[in-house]
This record gives sequence, C-alpha cells and structure tokens, in this order.
Amino acid sequence: MYRITVEGGVRCAVQDLNPRGTRAIVFVHGWPLDQRIFECQYTVLPQYGIRCVSVDLRGFGESDRPFRGYSYNRLADDLYKVIASLDCKCVTLCGFSMGGAVCVRYMARHSGFKVSRLVLMGAAAPSFVQRPGYPYGMTTQQLDGLISQAYNNRPQLCASFGRMCFAQNHGEEYLSWFTGIAWDASGWGTVQCAEALRDEDLRGDLQRIKTPTAIFHGVQDRVCPYSFAEEMRKGIANAFIIPFEQSGHCLFYEERDKCNSSLIDFINTN
Repeated sequence: MYRITVEGGVRCAVQDLNPRGTRAIVFVHGWPLDQRIFECQYTVLPQYGIRCVSVDLRGFGESDRPFRGYSYNRLADDLYKVIASLDCKCVTLCGFSMGGAVCVRYMARHSGFKVSRLVLMGAAAPSFVQRPGYPYGMTTQQLDGLISQAYNNRPQLCASFGRMCFAQNHGEEYLSWFTGIAWDASGWGTVQCAEALRDEDLRGDLQRIKTPTAIFHGVQDRVCPYSFAEEMRKGIANAFIIPFEQSGHCLFYEERDKCNSSLIDFINTN
C-alpha cells in the first residue's frame, strides 16, 4: 500500500498487486465502502497476469479524511492523479456503485485519459435518484432519509444498507465484515458522498464516453436497479450489458466466478 498526494495535500491510499502484470485494471469502490470489497478479484486476477490497482477514495479506507471535497468532480480529479501516476498507457477502469458514477465523470471530465476499457459494475449512474424524465431509483426524499440516518445513527445505516446489497444469504460473518468496512468510513465523507449521489446527474456525461464499455449489473439489485444498466447502455455508444441473474448489488461477490471470468475476458479483448 502506498499513497498518492492529490489537490490540497490529501493522500489517497493505493494498492498495486502484481505490478509487472501485462495488463492493468484500476478498481474504484462504492459508497460507503473501500477497496477491501474487491478481495475476491485480488486473489484471482493476478494469477492471469493482470495488474490489480485499487484506490481508497478520500474519506474512506486508509486515505486521508478531509472535511470537504466529495463532489464527483473532485473525486474524478483525485482518480486522475492516481491513474496518471501509473507506468502504463492503457488500463481497464472498473467502478462499482458510486465508484462507477465517479468513473463516468472521470471519462467525461478527463477524456478517458489512459483508459482503454471501462467496466461499470452496479454503477450508480446515470442518476441515483429520480428526476424529470428519469423515473428510476430512489426518490430524493428517500435518500434524504439515509442522509439523516448517517447524521444520527450511522451504525444502523451501515447495517440496513449492507442487507440491501445482497440477493442471497451469505451468513452473518460475511455481512458483519462487509458492514464493518462501511462503519470504518468517515462520517462526514459518508454524508457528503450521499449528498453527491442525490445531487449529481450524469446523463450528459454518457455520450462523451467513446471507450468500449462493459456494464456488469445484478438483475436483483435493490440499490441501483437494473434499469440503470439499460439507461447507461442507451447513452454510451460502445456499451453492452452482462446481466448477473443471481445477484443483487454486490455481484462481484455473489457471482464472483462469473464476474472474474468476465473481467479477464474483457481485459484481454484485443
């Protein structure tokens, strides 16, 4: 684990497994989690010669926790610093949930710098909440209720959100580990990223993505409904969907063998 310094002296924690791998993938976690959630990918992909890089977004995991700076623009700029630091020209960028939304903003704001392929995994895009002309996802009032929980009873928020993420029962041990990751996040980062999920609209960003894009999405997702995947496919020119029939939000765990094999195939596409 090492750290990359971004604007304002904030240090983002980065893990780089198999740095001599011939092809690289950069993982970006979702809200309110950190890079540990991709454990089932880290243990497999390097065996296939793939370099696995992951970052803790500011406010989460082992990164610094400033009180400000949680807009999609700021998070995408942080990601730019991380990707610019890598000694490779072509990477596969993989964002989960809110991390997927940050990756969409990165592709639009930074013209997909160094990114040859994009994976949007249960992405909270193009909008996490309902808007005029977009009847999908939570209402603003429902998300405001989660934000209120984050202010007043964050342990309860982490537990209830954790249960929403899965279509299958994986046992109390795994759920406890998963919700513990959410509890490790900063409270202010949790709140302000939830506000970004409520306020940001990426519909105008989709058309600026020209990179081949694989949309991995759980058919039973209760956090980011499957309709999100269909809207992203409509908006991104070179996009296709891989549905995960047995998965809720966390398809990277619930169908980890399919997720890993699909990632390997997509990364190695000529």
